[in-house]
Amino acid sequence: MSATHTEPQNRIALNGPSAAPQADAGQAITLTERAAQAVQRFIEDQRQSGAIKPEDKIYLRLSVKGGGCSGFQNKLDLDPLYNQKTDELMEQHGVQIVIDRKSLLYVGGAVVDFHNDLNRPGFSVQNPNAKTTCGCGSSYSV
Repeated sequence: MSATHTEPQNRIALNGPSAAPQADAGQAITLTERAAQAVQRFIEDQRQSGAIKPEDKIYLRLSVKGGGCSGFQNKLDLDPLYNQKTDELMEQHGVQIVIDRKSLLYVGGAVVDFHNDLNRPGFSVQNPNAKTTCGCGSSYSV
């Protein structure tokens, strides 16, 4: 079942700075097992808190937005919407991932990882298409 994609009010942001694993050339993006486990834990926490209904289908959405000091920023959200006409859908480690085709032009080959380090906690996106990044690593240019 497809839905029309709009900016929903019930998206849950999961952003973070850049990481380092290598992308799988056969995938549009690669979600590490560690990141998939973190997404699944986060979805379960949201279900238990009532923010997400148990019957709701939830996707991990990776998108690119204009902004930051270098021009582009990656955005990770939990999204209940998938549009067959505008989104690519893939599944890795039990997590369904959607990326709008326009964003895919900028993040093809990227790796989404999760870090539990004291100095760099949270999700990160290593984008092989980024030519330059800002000092904090949260934005880039292509």
